[in-house]
Amino acid sequence: MKYPIGIQSFEKLREDGYVYADKTELVYKLVTTGNIYFLSRPRRFGKSLLVSTLKCYFQGRKELFKGLAIDRLETEWAEYPVFHIDFNGDNFTAPGILEKKIEGNIARWEALYGKDPIRTTVGDRFTYVLQQAHKQYGRRCVVLIDEYDKPILDVLDAHYKIKIGEDERLLEDWHREVLKGFYSVFKAADENLQFVLLTGVTKFSQVSVFSGFNQPNDISMDRDYEALCGITQEELEHYFAEPIEELAQKFRTTVDAMKERLKRQYDGYHFSDNLTDIYNPFSLLNAFQKKTLDNYWFRSGTPTYLIRLLSHTQENLDEMTGRYYAPEEFVDYKADVEKPLPMIYQSGYLTIKNYEMEFGTFLLDFPNNEVKNGFVSLAASNYFQTKEPMNSWIREVIIALREGKPDTFRKLLTAFLADIPYTMRRKENERERERYFHYTFYLIFRLISVYTVYTEKEQSEGRVDCIVETPSYVYIFEFKLDGTADEALRQIEEKGYARPYESDNRPINKIGVSFSSQTGTIEDWKCL
Repeated sequence: MKYPIGIQSFEKLREDGYVYADKTELVYKLVTTGNIYFLSRPRRFGKSLLVSTLKCYFQGRKELFKGLAIDRLETEWAEYPVFHIDFNGDNFTAPGILEKKIEGNIARWEALYGKDPIRTTVGDRFTYVLQQAHKQYGRRCVVLIDEYDKPILDVLDAHYKIKIGEDERLLEDWHREVLKGFYSVFKAADENLQFVLLTGVTKFSQVSVFSGFNQPNDISMDRDYEALCGITQEELEHYFAEPIEELAQKFRTTVDAMKERLKRQYDGYHFSDNLTDIYNPFSLLNAFQKKTLDNYWFRSGTPTYLIRLLSHTQENLDEMTGRYYAPEEFVDYKADVEKPLPMIYQSGYLTIKNYEMEFGTFLLDFPNNEVKNGFVSLAASNYFQTKEPMNSWIREVIIALREGKPDTFRKLLTAFLADIPYTMRRKENERERERYFHYTFYLIFRLISVYTVYTEKEQSEGRVDCIVETPSYVYIFEFKLDGTADEALRQIEEKGYARPYESDNRPINKIGVSFSSQTGTIEDWKCL
């Protein structure tokens, strides 16, 4: 079986015999029920392949769709003039790159359809090209723009400058103006347009480049199109039964157990209140090809704009995850560095995990283990600024917990905390000190959550600071800042935190931990 890793051309995918999860029934619905769309999905989620599929469809290339769902639905296979722009392959951090990209495309189209010397702005020139193409073909035009927002994301909050005449401007603001002039064509040329699709990461509604543009139909959270990109459970089992069995054999487990491992590692994205599970296609295909479960998507490149936003946000991950939000709090993109939630969600590092119909709110959390482990590691490295790499430390902690050695875990934790620079834990008031230590242990236990880890788990008698469950042991932690380990253990007993495990055969370790705000590490530790 050939896996289309990095293949964004529908033509190449079909002609060279790569496996393809058939999305063409949804494509047919898309093109026959509307004409101007916007779709937001995380990077490497199949947006470019979708754009290529639409390009081939509107070029009337029937032979590429033989045997697919659309083959029995479409009868005309008409050819339209198609205008395709892909912003994904360029780096827009230098002044002038965006203008050259747009100018190159328009000049190429003018060579095909003609040029009006009176029209000088890119918007007017593109409008004229669309008018002429409509006349020559006798059919309206199709415009497909992939990663429309990359010229902005590349420079978001980076403070790059550009010289315009005698004035110095932020490159981010200048790119918005350039794109605004370019995209204004969609209103001026409306009568010449058959179909328009723009894809990207960020939502358009708060991005000023679309001022004056007829609002497209945003299908990013539309139930009908939630599976337009990515792989559903049904598609996984239908198209990939063979590689799943091969993985099961390699890991010496059953097919059902391997399906569960794949689900935990790569599934869990939801793009509507219907909550249909969507797998990350990039990681899934890599896992099948390499026959190893690894963090392929996360390692393929963390967007620099996300790191910049995280570096000076006032919100911690524990304050953003596991909470219910109204759609306007995370769907609409606003370039506010102090509120990074929309960018984190739209970039694919958080996803919808539940929907509360009564209040119309959505629960946001990490989609799967790959994203959770990778993103928390990134946040932890940025937050703690420790000198030693964290991966080896995490492995040692996991082994200690797996083997039932809480004292070893204590030594590892003490050493890790001692390695955090003093400037990171120096806080001006008690509230901020408590907030720092709370976030510290949230990150630490998220990092080791290859096992079942509950932080601040609600029980009938109160909220447990942390419970770690391994296949052979249960650990119940209670933390005290500038208190005593005895106080922490007493709370575990008085609140009955171990009661839910009375019928559990695994040994239970009750651990009281006291931390010092002065030394920044463990002051007292007791285990029962």
